[in-house]
Amino acid sequence: MSKIKDNKPISYQGVFKSISVIIKGGGDVASGVAYNLYKAKIKFLILEIDNPLSVRRKVSFAQAVIDGKTTVEGVTAVFADNYEKVERILSDNNIPVIADTLSDAVNFFKPDIVIDATIAKKSLGLKKNIAPLTIALGPGLEAGKDADVVIETNRGKNLGKIIRKGFASANTGIPASVMGYTKERVLRAPKSGVIKNVLDIGDYVKKGDIICYVNDAKVKSPFNGTVRGLIMNNRAVSAGLKIGDVDPRADRQACYTISDKAHIIGKAVLKVVFDSI
Repeated sequence: MSKIKDNKPISYQGVFKSISVIIKGGGDVASGVAYNLYKAKIKFLILEIDNPLSVRRKVSFAQAVIDGKTTVEGVTAVFADNYEKVERILSDNNIPVIADTLSDAVNFFKPDIVIDATIAKKSLGLKKNIAPLTIALGPGLEAGKDADVVIETNRGKNLGKIIRKGFASANTGIPASVMGYTKERVLRAPKSGVIKNVLDIGDYVKKGDIICYVNDAKVKSPFNGTVRGLIMNNRAVSAGLKIGDVDPRADRQACYTISDKAHIIGKAVLKVVFDSI
């Protein structure tokens, strides 16, 4: 159930003229999009679920749902548990984050632009006609049918490509290579249970170090590096779920900054937005 479902003031319908964009999703890539729009002084809100499971939570505005507010590279997002607070958050020059369905948020705010930044590889409520301009990130949605524009999210020469007809590249399921490591970089839950973190994001690790437990099952570092992402402590996880990642470059600063990939995608989205004005 939405955290704000019972707090939508009918009298506020139609007065949020400053909201022109809704971004669905507040994960690390979505936050790269949000950061670029924020720096361009575009007013928007982020739409999330009640209990987001952010792996790269130090660079994810979704974490505001859990902590009340979060700051990424000097930009602060604040959770709004009712729609009346959105305007106040914007007036404080912060990003509002709400937990609600896309259809309800669109009906309430009537945005000019909707961006599906969940990279869910399928439609989670996005339809081409729900706003004058719709943008989707990644594979699974067709530009010209499911959305007006699709942005390529697969690393390589086409990363950030603006697609107005057709699909982005299919999901390979293989993370980009970093110092020769691909799938090994990703930490997955060995079983269903509750995560108990031993280390935290930004910690240096050696091969074999225990990063966390899922119930009594150990999750160890596959090589030397830094913990770049890790789901919050005490969260219930399912077997096989991505719960973290290790960066072999051991660049601690990278754990707290938006990735180059997210920035490239964010700049592509910004270009589409500006071209539509």
